[in-house]
This record gives sequence, structure tokens and C-alpha cells, in this order.
Amino acid sequence: MAIPSRLSRLPIHQLGISHAFESLNSKEQLYAHHLARAAWHGARIILRQVSPESIDIFDFILELHAACSGDWGSFVSQGLITRVQCDAFLDYAATFLSNIGNYHGSGDQKITPSISPSVLEKLSKKTPKLASLYREITPAIFSRPPYGLGLPSSNAQTAYYEGDPFITKEKIEAISSELEDRGISPENTRIRKVPYANALLYEVLQASVEEDDEPEEFEADILDVPTTIRIVRGDHTDELTKICECLAQAKKYATNENQTLFLSQYIESFQTGDLEAYRESQRTWVADKSPRVENMFGFVEPYRDPCGVRAEFEGVVAIKDPVETSLLAKLVEHSNVFIKRLPWAGGNDNDGKGPFEKALFEPADFASIHSLAYCSSIVFPGINLPNYNDIRDRCGFKNVIVANRMAAESNATQLCPFVDSAELDAYHKTKFTAYYWWVVLHELHGHGTGKLLQEGSDGVYNFDIKNRPVNPLTGRPITSWYKPGQTWTGQFGELATTVDECRAELVGAYLMDDVELLKLLGYDETTEISAADLTYNLYMQIGVAGLEGLANFNIETGKWGQAHSRAHFAILKCLLTYSSGCVTITHSHSPTPTLTVHVDRSKIATHGKPALGRMLLRLHMYRVTADVQACREYYEALSNVDGEYLQWREVVMTHTQPNWVFVQANTFLRDGEVVLKEYEPTPRGVVQSWAERGV
Repeated sequence: MAIPSRLSRLPIHQLGISHAFESLNSKEQLYAHHLARAAWHGARIILRQVSPESIDIFDFILELHAACSGDWGSFVSQGLITRVQCDAFLDYAATFLSNIGNYHGSGDQKITPSISPSVLEKLSKKTPKLASLYREITPAIFSRPPYGLGLPSSNAQTAYYEGDPFITKEKIEAISSELEDRGISPENTRIRKVPYANALLYEVLQASVEEDDEPEEFEADILDVPTTIRIVRGDHTDELTKICECLAQAKKYATNENQTLFLSQYIESFQTGDLEAYRESQRTWVADKSPRVENMFGFVEPYRDPCGVRAEFEGVVAIKDPVETSLLAKLVEHSNVFIKRLPWAGGNDNDGKGPFEKALFEPADFASIHSLAYCSSIVFPGINLPNYNDIRDRCGFKNVIVANRMAAESNATQLCPFVDSAELDAYHKTKFTAYYWWVVLHELHGHGTGKLLQEGSDGVYNFDIKNRPVNPLTGRPITSWYKPGQTWTGQFGELATTVDECRAELVGAYLMDDVELLKLLGYDETTEISAADLTYNLYMQIGVAGLEGLANFNIETGKWGQAHSRAHFAILKCLLTYSSGCVTITHSHSPTPTLTVHVDRSKIATHGKPALGRMLLRLHMYRVTADVQACREYYEALSNVDGEYLQWREVVMTHTQPNWVFVQANTFLRDGEVVLKEYEPTPRGVVQSWAERGV
């Protein structure tokens, strides 16, 4: 008899895809299927990048599913565990699988089961494999600390840097500098300190299928200490082999030469570890305009590297929605109009865009897509790639809005403890629309604008070095820029991702009161949701997001666990400090502690927008001129959590809700045709989907 389960308190969202998938022809479905298989084979790479124990926990969950043939209630009927314990473990399993590891993708805080080790020990006796895995995962699965991901310490851990004693940030940066001098990019590497004949040896693990019988070594002075650095290819070799096999199958069903070429370039990069081949793939991928089946593959986002340069693997496969995409076309076509209204624009230079903006804004390939496979620790609502600024400047970039992810946002029934009860109905009515366009502007005009001032290796500058442009922050000619070989992430390190996200969020917020822009999007003072209501709601969301972000500030380490959360808090703090009361927070202590966001409509245009504009201009100028020190001083002060903000964090923590969990579909080949299977949005559904993925 089936054992009934309680209703899970996890907010589980199904990334529905059946309608979009059925719109594909058979060749497109085969192309999408093989790409999706390649994406899911990246899961074990991500697990390995998260923590040493994640792969074994993953296998333990799937082995338990196999041991009960998916009938979790059988463990209850056999008396191994109670129903409550079973459901608690399923909640843990679903959360772990959705985040692809035992740390939350958003916030990087550790996920631990709410059941005792003795319960897992009982379950582990079902099979020898379970018993072996249980020995591997205890006590790591339960232990706290570490509380989150970060530089190796007693409170934090990372799988990007391994070795005992802990490797320091200074050593990591020194090793990275040596690698950079030898043309070795960091994105697809990890660093491991190993015992070596009473000397210092650091192995640089490079992701590739190929391995070397005799790895390359060189000697270097790392912080004035003679050190051996060894380049070890073959990290993630098993997974990359499977990924390459699936990509090779997908090539058979490519619909144009660009698709065939970038898939070949992906394969070359994954086989050899050569990131130049990957960069070439990105140039080709950008040229694949408006494909019916879109994809993003590679070591892409450096959010989880505490030094901000090494990237987590991700694989995304999605289906374009032509109707939804057409709604974004007007905004793309008019982009130059609104770029000229950003704080650094003006004058007669560069057609009114100023010297700190690209001469030509290449209309982005901006599409609304529905995700078929999103293998990543975070399912983002919008994506802007590639992350290489030189490729973006010369070849362009792509923007996508992940529509079925956004649909989850619109259908969410989350509580809003930081909004006054009298405003809740109006807030909910407008929230999704304001959020949607904030994401759109964030991706298109946030990540899509800005010109990094650079000196090339050939001595040629992309600005007039003899008549240097005037920095609007100082009123004097600029004094810094990127030197040959320097990059945005390389120079700004761990600050790069959060500052970039903050700048993009600010661009979106800054433009959200532009009457002409909102009218272009279909909103004015006569529409059901008025333009003024959208702007007001956006400022309310800035306040709410800034407070919610405090939950991702780790008290034990004093570090932020998520780039976007830090950005949201910094923006809120800017408005609280410099908007003359446009945005305020009421902290009530009775009868229970509460925080409430207030926005003064009358001050949005006169005080709120100018405050956002000044912050945006600062971050933009620091970024384009490579002014790392000034950026660090400004941004660290603005995102510092102390005094009353620590008290606010205590209130926020009492209102934290479980992070979202996503359940995604699978595709299968049957008699030469592709069959799609979707799963129920329950913990059991999440586990079943991963079990049937076979990765």
C-alpha cells in the first residue's frame, strides 16, 4: 500500500516545455535531444566543483531511489524510517539535486538534512553500495562548519582550491599571474596543493578529455618562495568525454554551418582544454542568429570562485518562442535612443553616447526561450553571453529571457513580509511586470553597454591616448586603463561579478521611469498597469530585494555568498543614504520585529533616480578605466553589513523562505524518435527526473 506523504513546504516549480518542444520538427527535436544529453552530463562536473562530498551524496540519493524502485513509502512500511523522516529526506534530496550540490546555488550556504545520521545509517544498510557511499559522506553531509563556500578556512570551503594547509588568496593570485604570463586562462582550471619532496608543488587541474603522460612543469617564485607548478590536463575527463560524444551526435542534426562549426569548436576545446578554441566557439555561436534551438555550454560563470576567475560548468538547451521574441524586437531596435540617456553619455562625441560607450551598439540577438535542459547551480531568468568583452565588442552578444523560468516567477505565491499589508494587492498586481522588464533592461542595456578602455599588445589604444577623455567623476583626463593582456575579471577578481551585476541592475532600474521607453513597451497612464505604477513597484522591489539579500551575507565568514544579493543590498543602501527619503525602511520591534519598505512617489524622479545615476556612473567609470582600488573602496563600503544592518539581517532571517527548487523534463530516444517526459512538481518528481537522466 502506498504511504501518503505530507505536502512539501518546498516551493517546487516545473519548467514546463511540452508546448515549445512539440512545435519543433523531428530534426530539431533530435538536435535538441542530443544537446540536452550533453548538458546533463555536465552535472558531475558541477558537483565536483562544489565540494568533495557532492558526487557521493548525489550517488547515495540515486542509489536509494533505485533500492526502493522509486517507491519511497516502502522504506516507511518496512519500518526503516517514519513518514516524516522520509519526507524530510526527500526535501533534502530535491533541494540538493536542484542546486546540483550541497550548497545553495543562490547564496552558497550549506544544505544539510533535517534528519539524524542514524536515520541515514539505517537506510544505508539496504545495499552494499549504499553502505559504502554512507561511509564516504559522513560526517561531511551533516557538518557545520563549513557554513558556506568561500576561500578555504575553518568556516568555508571550496573545491576550486585544495590542499592542507589552506591555500591563501595571495598565493592563488600569484599562481594565476604566472599562468597568465604563459597564456593559460583560468576559467576551466582548479588549483591543488600537493606534497612534493619537501618542496612546494601546486597542480593546476585543467578540464579536458586528453591527459598527459608527462605533465608540463615550470618553476616560479610564488611570494618569494621557489615553487613548482604542474599543469595537469584531464580534470573531468569522463564527463567531458560523454559531453563530446553527445555534441558529435547533435552535429548530425545541425541546421546550418555555424551550428556545425561551434559544436566542433566546443568539442575541440573540451578535448584539449584549450580555451582559445572555446573563444572561437563563442564567436561562431554569436553569429548563429535566432536559432530555433538555442544552447550555452562551457565553463561560463565565475560566481562561485572566491577569487572570481574560475568558472562553473553549465549546459543550457532551450527552444525559441517566435511570438514572445517579437515583443522584444522594438526595444532592441530603439536601443541607441536609451543608451544616450545613461549617465556617462552626452556631448557631441560618439554620436552623443560619449567616449565611455561603444561606437556601435550591435543589435543583440534577443530571444525569449523556453528551457529544455538547464544544468547549472542556478536557473537564471535571463542570460547575456559571451562573457569575453573583446568578443562582445567585435562580434556582438546574445540576450535571452528564460520564459518558463519567468513563468515560475509570475505564478509564485511567496509571502512579502517587507511590504505593508495595505499595499500588498497593488504590489502583487504589478510585481511580475515590473520585474520582467527590469530583467530585460538588465540584460540588454546593462550587460550590453560600456566600452573598456584598453591598450592593445600592438601599442594601439581604443581611445585617443594623446587627448584622453575626461573622467566625469574627477573632471580631469583619465589616468588608468587596461594594459595589454589585462581583463575585467583578471583585474577586479572577486569583485568583478558582483560589480558587473550591480551595474546591470542599476541600468535597468535607472531606465524604468523613462516615459518614452515604457510607452514603447506598452505602458502609459491609461493602461491597466500604468507606467507610474511600474516605476513605483520597481523601487519597492529594490527595497525588498535589498533586504532579502541580507540572508546571503554570512556572519561567520563576514562574506557575501551571492553576487546579486550583494548588489541588491548595495543599491538599497545607496537609496537609503543618498535619496533624501525616497526609499526608507521602518524597523518595528513590537509586538514582533518587522521591516517595512516605503517609497515616496514624489521623490522618485527628483531624488531616487539621481541617486541611482550617481552610483551607476561610479561603477561604470571604475569598470571602463580599470580603477580597481577606487571601486573596491566604494563598493565594499556600500555593501558592508554592520550596525543596524546586522539587526535588520536578524529580522530577515526570521522570514527566510525555502529556496526555489526546479523540476525539469527529460528526453529519450525510442525507435529513432524523441520522446519528452515531464515530472510532477514534488520532491519525488525531482528525484525521479534525475534518476531517469542516467548521469
